[in-house]
Amino acid sequence: MNILLVYAHPEPRSLNGALRDFAVQRLEAAGHQVRVSDLYAMGWKATLDADDHLDYRPDNPFSPSGDSRQAFANGRQSADIAGEQDKLRWADGLILQFPLWWFSMPAILKGWVDRVYAYGFAYGVGEHSDKRWGSRYGEGNLAGKRAMLMVTTGGWDSHYSARGINGPMDDLLFPIQHGILHYPGFEVLPPFLVYRTSRMDDSRFAALGEELGQRLDNFWQTPPIAYRRQNAGDYEIPALTLRPDLAPQQHGFAAHIERD
Repeated sequence: MNILLVYAHPEPRSLNGALRDFAVQRLEAAGHQVRVSDLYAMGWKATLDADDHLDYRPDNPFSPSGDSRQAFANGRQSADIAGEQDKLRWADGLILQFPLWWFSMPAILKGWVDRVYAYGFAYGVGEHSDKRWGSRYGEGNLAGKRAMLMVTTGGWDSHYSARGINGPMDDLLFPIQHGILHYPGFEVLPPFLVYRTSRMDDSRFAALGEELGQRLDNFWQTPPIAYRRQNAGDYEIPALTLRPDLAPQQHGFAAHIERD
């Protein structure tokens, strides 16, 4: 299988760098093909702007979605965007690896999403009618692929628990896992999380490697998070609200996950 690992940490000698190297070695040893997009090493441009559309005319107002749509449709995107889209087409699986900075991903990784997820590639696709509202949330151009987050944080796991002061980690990652990954069609695996990164010694790193190794070995067998599919009957269209008879006592993020 083909795996794309998008890596967002500025220091290759960091814990994240060691985990990245371990993941690549483990996957390659299992016979997988791996490509790494090291965003800092690539000097990735994080800002979506008019330069991303090679035929942009300065006398026209820049439209992030409109110009993205036109550039993608006409094959006139900047080369770095088209190259990352080709990697996503090639990949059977995607791993986004990053430290949790201010309760989200680093800006350089968000910029990768902003620019690579062009109109017509990751959104704005499919039929819009009174029965369907586009090919998204379980459908889309990236359907049939798997994705997983690898996330490190200095906080304790208790800080991110159901009653922890930082809020539940599942809630913090929901916009990434459900929005950025499930939206264009990925099956999203439970994240690989590393807490208390400043408290790492050889013994703990060895144990961490065993845990990560098992997750990578089982990448294709692990059941994905059971996010509801938009066009499978759970949502009223075009309002896109959950049917009142489904999970009537649940609200917020949790309602969008099917429970046994």
